[in-house]
Amino acid sequence: MPSSPRTAPHRPLNPRHIAVIGAGMAGIACARTLAQAGHRVTVFDKNQVVGGRMATRGSPFGTFDPGTQYFTVRDERFAQALATTPGVCKPWSANTVRVLDSYGRVTAAGLSAREPHWVPAPAMNTLPMLWAKPLQDGGSVALQTRVTRIEHDPIQARQWQLRTVGNGDSQRVFSGFDAVVLALPAAPAQALLHDSQQAPGLAKQLAAVRVAPCWTLMLAFPQAVQPTLTHLGPQWNAARSTHHRIAWLARESSKPGRGTIERWTVQASDAWSHEHLEDDAPRVQAKLLRAFAEISGIRTEPAHAEVHLWRNAQTLKPLGKSHVWQAEARLGLCGDYLIGHRVEDAFVSGLELALSMA
Repeated sequence: MPSSPRTAPHRPLNPRHIAVIGAGMAGIACARTLAQAGHRVTVFDKNQVVGGRMATRGSPFGTFDPGTQYFTVRDERFAQALATTPGVCKPWSANTVRVLDSYGRVTAAGLSAREPHWVPAPAMNTLPMLWAKPLQDGGSVALQTRVTRIEHDPIQARQWQLRTVGNGDSQRVFSGFDAVVLALPAAPAQALLHDSQQAPGLAKQLAAVRVAPCWTLMLAFPQAVQPTLTHLGPQWNAARSTHHRIAWLARESSKPGRGTIERWTVQASDAWSHEHLEDDAPRVQAKLLRAFAEISGIRTEPAHAEVHLWRNAQTLKPLGKSHVWQAEARLGLCGDYLIGHRVEDAFVSGLELALSMA
C-alpha cells in the first residue's frame, strides 16, 4: 500500500518505535501508514495469520469466508489504497434475496445492491496479507503472540513494554516502545486496559460500546459438482433472513475465485448467537444446520460441516469517533467499532489514528 499525498504523513523528525496490538484491517492500515511515515512498527496478534475477521477457513472442499462476507467502498482514501493492489478485489454480483420465515419463502427477490460488493480473490484474507507482507518480510509482525499486559518500562519511564504469551504458554517481554496502539475489538481492548491498570477513563468509555457475537456455520456439498448437477437448493446465491436463528446465508462457490464445489456460509442472528453464546459447538451446529435446511431446502447431508464463534462480530453501538489518541499517555485505539462495523470503517479508523500520531 504505497504512500500517497492524501494518505501519508510527513516524514517525522524523530522516528518512534510503535507497538500495534491486533493485525486485522485497522491494525494493518495503522501499522502500514506509520511505517510509510518513517516510524518503526511492531505488530502483535494472537492468531496464526493476519486479517482478523477478514478471515479464510480452509477445508478439503475449498475455502470459506467465516467472518467478513464482502465489503463496500465509499471513502476515496480506501479506494486509493485498494488501487495499489489491482486485480486482487473483484465485484461479487450475487443475486441476493430476502427470505421471510422458516419455510424459505422469498419476500423480495433479486434485491439490487445500492453499491458494488467486493471480495478479495482467491480468499478473503488475501488483501490484508498482501498489505502486511512488507511488515512481515521485515520481521515486524509477531503472530501467535497474545499481549497480556501493557506497562511502563521500569528503566525508561517514557517508554512502554508488553508482556506476552506465545506457543506452549511461553512468556516474553517486549520493550522499548514509544507508543502503543490497541487495534483490538472493544471488549478485548477494554479488558487489556483494565488488567494492565492503564487509562481507566478510556476503559470506562469502551464499556458503552455494544458489539454482538455471531455463530457461523460452514457447509460443503461436493456432490453438486457432478456434470448433471450444477448446484443444490435455491436459485439465489445470498440471502438476508428473518429466521430467528439465521441472519445471512451465502453460497461461497458463487464468489469470484472460490472454486466450483458447492459451499455455504451461514451466519446466525445477533439475538440467537447471544442466547447460545456458551453452547458447545456440536449443539450449535445441529441447530443451525436444521435452520439452514428449512430456509434453503437443501436437506442433503453435507460432506463437511463446522462452526466458528465470533465473540465480537458486528457493532450495535459505536463509540462515535474514528479513533482515540492520548498524546500524553502515548496510547491509541482504532477499530471498526469506533464508527461502525464495515471493513472500510476499520481501514479509516486505522489510517486516521496513524495520521494523528504522526
